[in-house]
Amino acid sequence: MLACYISFLIPTSLRLPNIQGKEQKCVGNIFSCSFNAREKKLICVTSGNSYLGSFIVKELLAHGYLVRVTIQHPAEFEDVKDLLGVEDLNLLESVVVTKMEKLQSLCDAFRGCHAVFHTSSFIDPHGISGYSEQKVFLETEVARTVMEACAKAAYIKRCVFTSSLLASIWRNENIDGIIDDSCWSSEEFCREKKLWLALGKTKAEKVAWMKAKELKVNLVTVCPGLLMAPTFPNPHIQTSIPYLKGGQMMLQQGCLAIAEVEKVAKAHVSVYEGMKYGASGRYLCFDGVVRRQQEAIELEKGLKMTGFLLGERHVVLSEEDEEEIPIKIRNSKLAALLNKINQRLPCKT
Repeated sequence: MLACYISFLIPTSLRLPNIQGKEQKCVGNIFSCSFNAREKKLICVTSGNSYLGSFIVKELLAHGYLVRVTIQHPAEFEDVKDLLGVEDLNLLESVVVTKMEKLQSLCDAFRGCHAVFHTSSFIDPHGISGYSEQKVFLETEVARTVMEACAKAAYIKRCVFTSSLLASIWRNENIDGIIDDSCWSSEEFCREKKLWLALGKTKAEKVAWMKAKELKVNLVTVCPGLLMAPTFPNPHIQTSIPYLKGGQMMLQQGCLAIAEVEKVAKAHVSVYEGMKYGASGRYLCFDGVVRRQQEAIELEKGLKMTGFLLGERHVVLSEEDEEEIPIKIRNSKLAALLNKINQRLPCKT
């Protein structure tokens, strides 16, 4: 994931609706945003020391939920403190050291929770070399264990599972048709191209769905694009390189999608609240798609990865000479849910 201002990259027509973080007392709203509907509901967020995890925690706290955070090592408490700040840290119900691969450890963390937000199985700071085929196995096994712990220990068997857009876009080298939430990446293709992060996310999400059906866990998955933060550089965002493996192909095929981390966190909470009223299945989550060479160049500059997306093709064309790359993905399902929420907010402050 990376960090930059991205408004220049996002076609207006593809922007997700803004979700208001301010608490309001609503009239006639099935997605009620009053504190009374949420008070004392305990939610566990795994890997709260990840960048996305910390934003989800902040969003849940802003909505009045009790939040329990898991970390995997005691030293990671300092990361949670740095990411949340002292004020939000003091609002947490607890921070629990949990072994993600151990069922009993997860059961202890999930006990009494109304929902689990599984954001990541581990935090990988090493880029492409850090996400190996071995990590694919770990990611898949943790997903399986998370579902089992949800079924066994959670007060309400409900899970919001963070997957990735990578679990949908890698079918072959030439995308035919539009990619949406019904599409899955080919495991064979990912393995052939050594797209280990994509393979890990695909296998883990599939296992989560299989176990959720078997154990009757109410599951939804959110599949974000390349996560973006407000400023370059951001030391907490370390996974842009593994996400962008195969980036040239993503760019050429019109599926190099980006997502603001704050909006992704808001989308997670909105999907969770929507589960009570029929939100289900998978939700592709992104703000826009890189469609022009200049946008790709700006992205490379921000990442300090010149040539990663365009190779040697850095001759900038004029707007008149450059053709936009057709978009091959859509997130209409999530956009429809968020629009429904917004339309049901004729609120009195």
